[in-house]
Amino acid sequence: MNKQSLDNLTRGIIKENPTFVMMLGMCPTLGVTTSAINGVGMGIATLFVLLLSNAAISLIKNLIPDMVRIPCFIVIIASFVTVIELLMQAYLPSLHEALGIYIPLIVVNCIILGRAEAFASKNNLYQSLLDALGMGIGFTIALTILGSVREVLGNGSLFGWQFLPEEINPMLMFIMPPGAFLALGGIIITVNHFRGAR
Repeated sequence: MNKQSLDNLTRGIIKENPTFVMMLGMCPTLGVTTSAINGVGMGIATLFVLLLSNAAISLIKNLIPDMVRIPCFIVIIASFVTVIELLMQAYLPSLHEALGIYIPLIVVNCIILGRAEAFASKNNLYQSLLDALGMGIGFTIALTILGSVREVLGNGSLFGWQFLPEEINPMLMFIMPPGAFLALGGIIITVNHFRGAR
């Protein structure tokens, strides 16, 4: 793997993490991360759509007229979102129910459309897959971290495993909408500190 390929793979995980650095895809980030498992589920669903849509767009980019480029991208993305939603409904019904409306909203997730427009439509299949993999892994890591923090602080559990006794009241605010903003803000401050960002 050459330097450019490695950069395409790691860009979305570290330097341009869609959630902690670029602040993209905030709707599912804040909406579904009440638990770590929800974060993992939404992250993997988004990764799946990102990989397949980047691959498809990279392969047919020269066949799509410029005037209808964005609508074509949305149709491609919507097709893969439908596939992942039906698969989750069939094989992971409890996760499908927990994620709810946020699964169809993957279609308009600016991370996916942004990578299709900015990268997949201008690069070859291999580089597009690496970019999608990096961005998808970065998004999944971010959602898992945020979901874990909220679940630990709000429920006293992690991935459903209860480690605090029931008589100890956790900070329930963290599994509510205001807690999502507080937890995300704290994580972004920490990430920026370690990145040396000002």
